[in-house]
Amino acid sequence: MRDIKALIKDLVAANRILGNEGICDALGHISVRNPDNPDTYFLSRSRSPELVEEGDILEFNLDNSPVTPTDTPIYIERPIHGMVYQARPDVMSVIHNHCEELLPFGITKTPMRPAVHTARRIGVCVPVWDIRDNFGDTDLLVTTNDQGADMCACMGDAKAVLMRGHGCTVTGKSIQDAVHSAIGMKKNARAIFTGLELGEVTYLTEGEVNAASPGQTNLRGHDRAWEYLCRRAGVA
Repeated sequence: MRDIKALIKDLVAANRILGNEGICDALGHISVRNPDNPDTYFLSRSRSPELVEEGDILEFNLDNSPVTPTDTPIYIERPIHGMVYQARPDVMSVIHNHCEELLPFGITKTPMRPAVHTARRIGVCVPVWDIRDNFGDTDLLVTTNDQGADMCACMGDAKAVLMRGHGCTVTGKSIQDAVHSAIGMKKNARAIFTGLELGEVTYLTEGEVNAASPGQTNLRGHDRAWEYLCRRAGVA
């Protein structure tokens, strides 16, 4: 129980961080798989991320129905989360956001490739999913499990997927991992935009993306970036 309480605290902190760092505004959401029951996940009720509190967190089945029926307004794009968890047993946290810096990469032929070292975590290239391919003209929101599953099929085993004209979905092996990846994608997009103003961008090679980071073994579980982000967002 103490571990779940700590997990919920981290989930609340992640919501605050995503709002504070400009990854999410009034919209967007982050969830975490229940480590005690992989067939459920935790997600806030329908609320702006920067305002989420511990009492807002609800538990959902992987079909995206609430474990405990509720009249509380809940996010309509829950299928993004549940279908990722169904398709990817390795994923422990899912973020959906509409980060403005990423939107151009979903509506143009310019790929989202890592150009700076903090974006190595996103992989060689982020795929782009177009809901129109299999569902025709929609409001671009992922509101059915079939749509969520189709998005997951496009994502495959990638770290993230861009959603044409909408935003992106980012996965992580933990809440912290997902948050760091979402922030890394935003910083990478900014670097590409600025770089293109000066000239041709040099992207990381596949070898650079996959190179081991021996210094990570000396961290002994301390995540100074997470501590920094929490402090910036005003959470302990």
